[in-house]
Amino acid sequence: MERTSPAALTIDPREAAHFGALAADWWNPKGSSAMLHRLNPVRLRFIREAIDRHFGTDDHALRPLAGKRALDAGCGAGLLCEPLARLGAEVTGVDAAPENIAAARVHAEGSGLAIDYRAGEIGALKLGSFELVCALEVIEHVTDKAAFLRALADTLAPDGLMVLSCPNRTPASRVLLVEAAERLGQVPRGTHDWSQFATPEELAGLAADAGLQLDKPAGIAWSPLKGLHLSADLSLNFIVTARRASSTRT
Repeated sequence: MERTSPAALTIDPREAAHFGALAADWWNPKGSSAMLHRLNPVRLRFIREAIDRHFGTDDHALRPLAGKRALDAGCGAGLLCEPLARLGAEVTGVDAAPENIAAARVHAEGSGLAIDYRAGEIGALKLGSFELVCALEVIEHVTDKAAFLRALADTLAPDGLMVLSCPNRTPASRVLLVEAAERLGQVPRGTHDWSQFATPEELAGLAADAGLQLDKPAGIAWSPLKGLHLSADLSLNFIVTARRASSTRT
């Protein structure tokens, strides 16, 4: 199977510029990234449960990723990288926008965390292999989803765990995540292109072509009483674990 190379470009310069312009406000929980701040605890709960299940770690352990390398692809200013570092991982964060990487480095230094931040294409950076690879709310922003997943697969250790999340391309997501959220100022205008959302079936096909096997996805839903929460409802957003198709689970 042909593997990704530095020539397989996945960064959309317009997307990089859009998110780079938000860098200075990324860590403000009431700012332009407020939705990500509300989403992050939901994603972290899923990731922590997946880590314990995949690696057989104690769910009460404070540092279940000790001795493991973790990659966050499309890391923004580090909202996921910092919790992964606190869980014990040696973390590398990669983003398309140099402005985000600069903001991430400043925040990590202020938090006393040693995180390796890089700007650029995943496939061109020669990052090595990782026991945990995450790409959350990223695949809908790249120019070539297949090449991006191949590049991610190339970084995954043989018995590693991958976590992916993406808005689902449904009528509900178009109304709530694009039209309503942007009109009401919950996310900056121009953040989402609904046509670029992937369905779980599409993502499973892309993953299979990259030599990955997806597990059963969980939905990330919203309700007035619960806010954002893990759910069986996949209509808005979904999050899923993956592994190399040829590997066996721990």
